[in-house]
Formats: sequence, structure tokens, C-alpha cells
Amino acid sequence: MIIKNGLVFQADGSFRKMDLFVKDHKLVASQEEVTDQRVVDAEGLKVIPGLVDIHSHGAFGHDFSDADAQGLKVVLKYEKAHGITSYCPTSMTLPLEELEKIFQTAHEAGEDEEQARIVGINMEGPFLDAPKKGAHVEAYIRRPQGEFFEDCQKAAKGLIKLVTLAPNVEGAREFIREYQDKVAISLGHTAADYDCAREAMEAGAHHVTHLYNAMQPLSHREPGMIGAAIDDKECVVELISDGIHIHPCVVRATFQLFPGRVALISDSMMATGMENGTYQLGGQEVTVKDGKATLTNGTIAGSATNLYDCMRRAISFGVPEGEAILAATAVPAKSIGVFDRVGSIEPGKEADLLLVTDDLELKQVL
Repeated sequence: MIIKNGLVFQADGSFRKMDLFVKDHKLVASQEEVTDQRVVDAEGLKVIPGLVDIHSHGAFGHDFSDADAQGLKVVLKYEKAHGITSYCPTSMTLPLEELEKIFQTAHEAGEDEEQARIVGINMEGPFLDAPKKGAHVEAYIRRPQGEFFEDCQKAAKGLIKLVTLAPNVEGAREFIREYQDKVAISLGHTAADYDCAREAMEAGAHHVTHLYNAMQPLSHREPGMIGAAIDDKECVVELISDGIHIHPCVVRATFQLFPGRVALISDSMMATGMENGTYQLGGQEVTVKDGKATLTNGTIAGSATNLYDCMRRAISFGVPEGEAILAATAVPAKSIGVFDRVGSIEPGKEADLLLVTDDLELKQVL
């Protein structure tokens, strides 16, 4: 396949008019390598990489934690239709036997050209700090333990790419040192102060779960984990730009504080793509009204927005277009070690391409 005349997104955040060549769904360097001479005319359109959502619990009436492979397939089809071509289904805090069943479904969902590609699993619980549990069930929270994680990774057949833990709980530092070269470790759901978070980052944790949410706020005297992440220049921070979790001013400021280190995420739950109503997240009842998902006590419970909409909202809030696209593609792909396959438009990579208008209205997913 040949995609002609499009404005193609570049690694520096700019666009350049050029043709693209695809063979067996891989980008290749020249037309001579193409066997399928079908032409897609992208005149007047931009071509951007398919988005990479590394933190999403579900969509369209289904949740990864339901341990339902058919339901996960529905989620994956919804995601791809909305421009998310690479996806990390994300688990909640649950007992080991339930997590093992959940992780197995990531393989049972299979691959289909209509589905987003599962590039990893995000294990958000259960190694959390109870006072900052958010929408997670406190009864299932436990301290970080290698044997527990290895049982989960075995069930996932090595697919867990990201695991969240609270650096201030017993066993956290030891876990980070033991596993930091085996899985990306994210700090989150924690009341950790600056010093505790910095020590965890120095031990090898260079990722933060949904920055600002479920952690101590940034203060001029107590900078907390947010301040620690600012100082750790290797640290990637997740950001939910849905217009509900974080004020637009703070979204803009975050891109300035963390240049090239923001990974936009959806943190979506099963109500995404659905009407107002009552849903479930990790075994708890969630009410969704006007795009806001909350537990019965008012706690925000994930989002009801997909990553593509989060990216466009970030741009509408004043984030430069190129930075927002990189934050939804290359940055998250790099953070979980899959940038060799996805996240940019380069020969040798998956031909996950989106045709969009000048203002990023999605026209076609290739």
C-alpha cells in the first residue's frame, strides 16, 4: 500500500509532505519494496502515528478486570476505531487468583485487524498505600512482594510491562531494586514525601501513575512526589487530560515542567463510549454523569474518555500540537519498551497510521 500526498508527523513534532510505503502492515523505505500497489490519497490530511494508551481499564461496557476475553475484544475494537492502535489493559487491586484469570484473557482476546494491539499489561494494584487508594478496594491492598508479582507475570506470560507501587510502604525499595530491570515500575497511589519518592527513583523507578491524582499535592515547602518527579529527568509522568481530573492551566504547566516526559493516558473505565448511568470498576459501583465517573463517596473513579479525545483536549488547553501527539505516541511507547515497534512513523515499524484533518478530526484508521 502507498499513502500519497499526506502531511506526515515527524519525530521532532513537525509535519512534512511525503509518501509512505507499506508492506505486510510494516512501514518500508521505498516503493520498490511494496507488493500491494493500492494507493490511499491523503491530500489535505495529516498522517500521525496510532496512539498508545498504556493506562486504560476498559470501555464500551466492558472492563479488563471482568476477566472476559470477549468483553476485552469489544474494548479493543472500540479503541482502534477511536485511533488507539496500541493498548495496555490495566488491572485493579484484586486477589491473586482473580488477577491470574484477568491476565490470561489478554492472550485469549487474540489479534484482529479491527482490534487495537495489546502491547503490554499495566498492573496498577495491589501494591498501594491504603490512604491514597482512590477507587481501589482497600481489603485487597498488600505490600510489594516478588513472589506475588512473579505469579502474576507467569499468568500473563511475561506481558506485564508496567506495575504501580507506593514507595512508602514496606518492601517497596527492595522490590524496585530487584525488578527495575525486568518491568517498568511506576510510583503512585501514595502519600510519599519528596525524600521517599527520590530514593525510589534513584533505586530505579522512573514512572509516575496519573500525576497529581492519588498523591500529595505540590507545595512550596513540601514538594512531595511531584517535586521528586520534576527533579528526576528520566521520569515519565502520566497525565489524564480529560478536563475533569486536572485543570487546563495545570495541564499546560505540566508540559512545561516535564518537557518530553509527559505520557497522556485515558485511565478510562467501562463507561467510556456509553451513556450516563451506573457501572462497575474493580468491584465497586461507579456513577457516570456528564463525563465524570465517581464512586458513591464522590471519589473520582477513572475517566469516561478515550485517549484520542484526551490528546485533542490537551491541544485545546494550549499544549502545542506536536508535543501533545508525542505524549500520546512516542513517550508512552518508550516508557514501556515498545518504541521499536510502535509510537512513530519509521521504516520497520508497524504501519499504525491515522489520517486526520488539520484540527485532528479523525478520518481514517489504517
